Amino acid sequence: MIKYEELMQLDGKVALVTGGASGIGLATAKLLADANVRVALLDINDEQGLKAVDEIAKNGSVAAFIRCDVTSNDDCKNAIEKAEELFGRIDILFNNAGVIKRKNVVDHHEEEWDLVLNVSLKGVFLLSKYAIPLMAKNGGGSIINTGSGWGLKGGDGAASYCAAKAGVVNLTKAMAIDHGKDNIRVNCICPGDTDTPLLRDEAKQLQIEESSFLEASGVDRPLGRIGTPNDIAKGVMFLASEMSSWVTGTVLTVDGGGLA
Repeated sequence: MIKYEELMQLDGKVALVTGGASGIGLATAKLLADANVRVALLDINDEQGLKAVDEIAKNGSVAAFIRCDVTSNDDCKNAIEKAEELFGRIDILFNNAGVIKRKNVVDHHEEEWDLVLNVSLKGVFLLSKYAIPLMAKNGGGSIINTGSGWGLKGGDGAASYCAAKAGVVNLTKAMAIDHGKDNIRVNCICPGDTDTPLLRDEAKQLQIEESSFLEASGVDRPLGRIGTPNDIAKGVMFLASEMSSWVTGTVLTVDGGGLA
C-alpha cells in the first residue's frame, strides 16, 4: 500500500510563501508545515507574519518570517538570499501576494493601477527571477502562482485585477516552457471567491455589508458557498508535491464550480 507521505514526497523540503501572513498564504504555509516542509513566510505585515511563524513553530514545525515587499527588486533578491542562508535551498515557491481595487479603467488612478499590477504580476516575476537559479542548482522545484477566476474571464469593476491575473496565467505558461529543462514545474492556481481579508476588503470598497457580500459571492456556485483558505491550500499542496510530477504549465481552477 502506498502511503500518503510517499505520494506527496514533501518531507524536509523548503517552501517560500508570499502573502504568507494571512488568508490563502497562511493556510498553505500551515499545511506545508504539517507535511514537514520548512516554510518561509514572506509579507510586509511584520506583526502578523511573526505571529504566524510562532503558531507554526508551536506545532514543532520549522518556519521563518522574512519581510518582503514583492514590488521591490532589492527586497525580493534579499528574501531569496536570506532563505538560502537559513535553509540552504528552495524547493517550492508559492507566489501568492496580491491586492485588488474594485474600479473600472475610467475611475482608476494610475498609482492604484500600478500597485495592483506590481504586487500581483511584477511580484511573481521578481521572486521567480531570483528563486529559479537556486532551484535549478539544486535539481529543480515547483512554482505555483496565484491567478484568479477573473484571470480566465472578465469581471465587473476590477480592471487592473483582471489584467494582472490574466498576466499571471500566461506568465505561468511561459515560465513552464522556459524552465522545464531545469526540472522546474510552474503551475497556476485560480481561486474563486474565498473568505480572506482580500475578499472582505472588496465589500468595503464596494460599500456592501460584509456578510451579505460573502453570501452573494457563493450562492450561485454549484457547490453553493464561497471557498475557504484551506480549500485553495489543498490545491497548492497537490501542485507542490510529487502527486503532480508530470503537471506543468497548467491552470487549476478551485472555485466551487463558478466558471462551469
